[in-house]
Amino acid sequence: MRLGQLSSRALVSSFITFLPALTGAYTTLSEASLKSLPDPSADFDIHNGKLLAPILIPRVPGTENSLKVLQHFADFWSNELPEWKVEYDNSTATTPLSHGKEIPFRNFMATRDPPGSRPGEVGRLVLVAHYDSKISPEGFIGATDSAAPCAMLMYAARSIDKALTKKWKHMEEKTKNAKANSKDGKGDELDDGEKTGGDDAWNRGIMVLLLDGEEAFDTWTDDDSLYGARNLANTWEQTYHIAGSRRRTSLASIDLFVLLDLLGSKDPMIPSYFKTTHWAYKHMANVERRLRDLGIMKTGKRPTSKQFLPEADKTSAQLGWGGGIQDDHIPFLKRGVEVLHIIPAPFPIVWHTIDDDGEHLDMDTVNDWATLATAFAAEWLELEGYFDTKGKRDIKTEL
Repeated sequence: MRLGQLSSRALVSSFITFLPALTGAYTTLSEASLKSLPDPSADFDIHNGKLLAPILIPRVPGTENSLKVLQHFADFWSNELPEWKVEYDNSTATTPLSHGKEIPFRNFMATRDPPGSRPGEVGRLVLVAHYDSKISPEGFIGATDSAAPCAMLMYAARSIDKALTKKWKHMEEKTKNAKANSKDGKGDELDDGEKTGGDDAWNRGIMVLLLDGEEAFDTWTDDDSLYGARNLANTWEQTYHIAGSRRRTSLASIDLFVLLDLLGSKDPMIPSYFKTTHWAYKHMANVERRLRDLGIMKTGKRPTSKQFLPEADKTSAQLGWGGGIQDDHIPFLKRGVEVLHIIPAPFPIVWHTIDDDGEHLDMDTVNDWATLATAFAAEWLELEGYFDTKGKRDIKTEL
């Protein structure tokens, strides 16, 4: 990513093309549910953590290491989250350094939709990070950029999976009973939020999208950057669902595109970049505050701790139009997708330097981002009441 400027014409077009698809259905988690979220620490050990350690290697597109990390994702979902549907978006492109050779770019997608749902009826929360790393400086790892965000999303997916299964099983049973007890067998006695139509719980899914080719190979330009994101946004825009679907294309199936980038350094400050998704920013800031109040956020134990998302109280008039940071959201934003960009401003001091490695991560911050991403996804999917609250994490409140 880089600091830049998206044209005002593109911004206005994006906000007109897509109105927010889902701004109301969101249920907060109880204190018991928040306390039940597992401690991420072991998964994020930089040397042997199951999720993060395998990603802390150079991951330049088209290299053997890139394939190793992609296999790490595939193995994780196959072994731990078999109910999710894994897909790949493959493309090739020349780069300024490839001397005419086509370089492969491979996007990884893991999706979980309600059982029996049709693709054209489902709206998804799409959690996004890029997994490639810069080609220079030599040996660059990119721990914040974006190995740690990838691991955070893996953790979030695993942490909500059982609750999601439990919720959908409960809904299936309610649907079956309602149909059996209704006069016409159509289940009209279901609650409004549980009927199989509209933007309701039966038609809300989740995707983890790990993109390749975000970084420029030479100098950031429209052509030398965002290789995977540009291809996927174009593909989804032209992938149509069956006639009569409520969501015409794969692109229209995105309710919110949440992009995590440059996360893992100490004391991040995340602005609210877009007026049309400030409501979602406020939801994430609210659950962060509640996690801090409960003593769950590890950084909250520091005397100088500050909230990661401090702009929840800003009004629409106080917000800008965003667009100043060039990142994987841009091809989607230009096509009208609603974006919540979780990237600090200013960037971490290790940005694009050889010091952006595991040793320079602030592990309490990394753990807190993993917990916060999980809680936000759980609230979006309305999983309150479906977590096992018996095994609560041990919360230490001393400094």
